[in-house]
Amino acid sequence: MSYFALTPNPHNSGADSPGSSVFDLPIQSGQPQATPDKHLRMTSGQSTELLEPTSSDETSFVVVSGGTGCNSICPAFGRAACYILPVSDDGGSSSEIIRVLGGPSIGDIRSRLVRLIPPADASSPLEAIRNLLAYRLPASCTEREARDEWRDIVEGRSKLWSGIPNDRKEMIRGFLVYFESEILKRAHKNFSFVNGSIGNYFLSAAQAFFRSLPSAIFLFSSITNSQANILPVIVTNHTVTIAAELENGERLVGQCEISHPVRQELRIDISSESEPQSPVDALDGTLPRTRNVLFQSEGKHQYEPLHARIARLFYINAYGNEIHPSPNPDYISSLSRHDVLVYSCGSLWTSIIPCLALKGVANAIARSRSLKAKVLLLNSANDRETDGYTAVDYIRTIAQTLNDGHHAQTYGGLSKADTTYPTSAFITHLVYLQGTTVEVDVPSVTALGVRCVEVEGSIDERSQLPQFDASSVSRAIHEILVSMSPGE
Repeated sequence: MSYFALTPNPHNSGADSPGSSVFDLPIQSGQPQATPDKHLRMTSGQSTELLEPTSSDETSFVVVSGGTGCNSICPAFGRAACYILPVSDDGGSSSEIIRVLGGPSIGDIRSRLVRLIPPADASSPLEAIRNLLAYRLPASCTEREARDEWRDIVEGRSKLWSGIPNDRKEMIRGFLVYFESEILKRAHKNFSFVNGSIGNYFLSAAQAFFRSLPSAIFLFSSITNSQANILPVIVTNHTVTIAAELENGERLVGQCEISHPVRQELRIDISSESEPQSPVDALDGTLPRTRNVLFQSEGKHQYEPLHARIARLFYINAYGNEIHPSPNPDYISSLSRHDVLVYSCGSLWTSIIPCLALKGVANAIARSRSLKAKVLLLNSANDRETDGYTAVDYIRTIAQTLNDGHHAQTYGGLSKADTTYPTSAFITHLVYLQGTTVEVDVPSVTALGVRCVEVEGSIDERSQLPQFDASSVSRAIHEILVSMSPGE
């Protein structure tokens, strides 16, 4: 009998399932399992459905995004989508992992991986695994209470394990035990489990064990049947640090300090302790780290303004020197294999720009022969990073970042004309929401060679602001592709 043909009983509540595969967990009953060869396409109404593609009909996407801003619209891109995520977020549960263990930030990646787990019955093993990997230890408990709950999980006693077959349980628990052992090696750093994400712990342990973040992503995808194509923008085993230079010359270090600063001051400190287990290299950080940052998304629109606008974003090493890391080669190649590039909604300077401020990205986007459209989803409101921005400012920021080159200076005063592209080489369409609070001057946008598409989204209950949903994004993409079709 085939190893991959054995499927565990959906009602198995922890019994042994010998020979079962991490790839064969049942998904929601009554629905065909989605595959990477399926895609979302517009129907006659305003909803979307999964359809079997034909050789001339399939649309594939490269989605540049970060954080949770893109999670709710993932269904709009179907299964033929490639997600590019930064690895520089130093907030939330990731901040504590980075402080104690180092390594790239995996919080945004874990969030997207969980979001892309296919729907499953409430009693299925897949749903039980989803609940475990999506679980977060309480933020309102004491350190002892958080450690006690973590102890129940890592020792296999927690109710969260209910419904997970023993083979999968012991595999997942093995990586959590490995995470625990790495924490104990650094007991003097007093790791805090408050607000800790179990999925982050699993992914961090897998990355440390394999010494490969892509391998850890593959493992997470495999055990959850997500088949997600998620690419970290930089492939590294070390901490990645971004910095922003303001127009007044001030420098902010780290994503939290740029986007939602905490009370502790982040400063360059080359005298910080460096452990033998974490050698310093071009991407390894010895910058002092704050403890677990409890950032609340509902407070995102209540912020202390920057002293000046951000002039540019760049990567730095442990000594505060600017560096130019190479992007993930798979990221560059994906730009020549997909149909539509989407700059997703989300924080412009800390979610989108870190994926663009890398050498080779501009050429890959501008010279791609496969990309039919390059679409910017405009936020419905500005945040601390973009206070006072108009739609033109968003577009110019992306174009300027890409045109900066991010490579060594040329010699002999050679002109940059051969490496400077028009705005339309990077962005062909701007999609914005009805009722957006960001000014959209359509004639000014059009003058840049960018077409405008207005759509109606849903209303966020907390902020009462319009927001993108999968349906509105699908309608916009469909309209764009139809308008670009020959004969239309």
